[in-house]
Amino acid sequence: MTPQHAVKAVIRKGEDHYVAECVEIAVVTQGKTLDETVSNLREAVGLHLDGEDLAELGLAADPWILITLELELAGAQA
Repeated sequence: MTPQHAVKAVIRKGEDHYVAECVEIAVVTQGKTLDETVSNLREAVGLHLDGEDLAELGLAADPWILITLELELAGAQA
């Protein structure tokens, strides 16, 4: 298996905050703004991976974070 160079995360807009959740690792965080959420995500991922064997997690050395932002369409009807 080839090591992944990216930790994948999704950011969604909640009622009061943005919520970021990683796809492959157990990391969830939030923030009032997108900038705060991304900053919190970087910190949370760094803390989660600190001291871990990245190869065991299927990650390459020094992975980066790939973020998908989910947005609602303006005026879209459910």
